Amino acid sequence: MMDLGKLKEFVMNDKVFIISVLIGVMTMIISVTYYQYNQLQAMKSNIESAIVKGIDPIAVRCAYAQSNDVVCVAYASSHGSVAPKSSK
Repeated sequence: MMDLGKLKEFVMNDKVFIISVLIGVMTMIISVTYYQYNQLQAMKSNIESAIVKGIDPIAVRCAYAQSNDVVCVAYASSHGSVAPKSSK
């Protein structure tokens, strides 16, 4: 039978903990990078298809942008777009 004392000692080892945390952090970084890359590729594809259809590519870019994107705020103000008013 397996000696549980040695197993517990192995699991509680500092090096094992550090390696486990490192693997977790690396997995998170790779996952976020992969997600951002796929989102960028989807935006690229949609902009290219918008150009073919004659749609303004900046409008497509702004569909993906956050609310504090300066380019999209300037684009919206120059085209007379108004944000919806909040109802209170």
